[in-house]
Amino acid sequence: MRGPSPGRPKRFHKTRGWRAVMKDTLGVLLAGGAGERLFPLTRDRAKPAVPFGGQYRIIDITLSNCINSGLHRVYILTQYKALSLNRHIREGWSTVVAQELGEFIEILPPMQRVSANWYMGTADAVYQNIYSIGSEQPKHVLILSGDHIYKMDYGKMLEQHNASGADVTLATLQIRPDEVSRFGVVDVARSGEVQGFVEKPKSTHLRSPWNPSMVDASMGIYLFNTDVLLPALMRDAEDPHSKHDFGHNILPNILERYKIYAYNFVDENKQEALYWRDVGTLDAFYDANMDVASVSPIFNLYDKSWPIRTRVRQYPPAKFVFGEPGRTGSAVNSIVSAGCIISGAAMRNSVLSQDVRVNSYSEVDSSIIFSHVNIGRHCRIRRAIIDRDVHLPEGTVIGFDPEEDRKNHFVTPSGLTVVTRDYSLYENPVAPDFMPEQN
Repeated sequence: MRGPSPGRPKRFHKTRGWRAVMKDTLGVLLAGGAGERLFPLTRDRAKPAVPFGGQYRIIDITLSNCINSGLHRVYILTQYKALSLNRHIREGWSTVVAQELGEFIEILPPMQRVSANWYMGTADAVYQNIYSIGSEQPKHVLILSGDHIYKMDYGKMLEQHNASGADVTLATLQIRPDEVSRFGVVDVARSGEVQGFVEKPKSTHLRSPWNPSMVDASMGIYLFNTDVLLPALMRDAEDPHSKHDFGHNILPNILERYKIYAYNFVDENKQEALYWRDVGTLDAFYDANMDVASVSPIFNLYDKSWPIRTRVRQYPPAKFVFGEPGRTGSAVNSIVSAGCIISGAAMRNSVLSQDVRVNSYSEVDSSIIFSHVNIGRHCRIRRAIIDRDVHLPEGTVIGFDPEEDRKNHFVTPSGLTVVTRDYSLYENPVAPDFMPEQN
């Protein structure tokens, strides 16, 4: 583990008050990525709007970190297929903060105020909203991503930033050397000062000064002094050869002129192993959901000291009906959200979003079921993700024969089947069997 750098506080002084610590900081949350690697789940929705853990969306994790850290002024930059994301933020998050105190969680779609283009990179997305950022007159700007699963107190990062006298602080995570091709690698001195960057190298000789078997990698979380960020964005916008990316361009270009420090990730998840997940692929997304449904999850959704918030929908409680031999409504090692009815069916190792109905004699194992899904009688579902509004006819079998599944569904190389509502049979919705006349 990394020792504290010079001047770094040993602990976060909660007695000083979270609002006081973060009151001069503006959060800018990047939520406009197309999420190609999560296709087909991102065909009709933005990646941060993809459901997670039953009742949540991926973006809820980062927004909960903001609220729990006392960061109550947040701009969310959206772009692709943002309708459901915009609605989720408007209905679930706009009232969480105290607007009368100047707090807000606000969506900023591309307005082409300073450019005629869509966002061309992470830095360009922030640059195109430079007037909105400047109008708030923050002392610091915290750049965040809306598509990672982790728990982090940004207030601790800000305290180190101020104590070290840094112009820029970036959050780092220690990874194995064989993982570097997926990350931006950071060259960090023993003092904590950043000496260089290598973006997604095939390999690297760099090692963490605090753990010589590990490498320091960027988490894509950047804390800037505003008077450093805005000029850097303007210079980058004028460079026709730039990729307009923080990791590729902004940070390397200011390295020689400003004081940049690394902040080693402090996990608020309170587990032995640090938890940070990029759920950017279907298999990674699936594994993260299976974890939260397990008996002893690594990522704890039930930690009252670090609550995960979301938009609350008005559904009745979940219900389990029938207890006959071979027809018992049950769920084991599973998350079952509000509005679900498990009618004489067996659920194992699965995650169900709101308003899911699983009818008699069906078996669902190791699967993720999004909202408003109706699974008919005598279905067998295994290792599948069922997208919202899907209606599976009686006797449907998914996840047992990959070749058969590929005829109608999307199947990953690992054999995970993703079912969307394109399938022609879904035009014939299945009547639920929990009504008295169906018995």
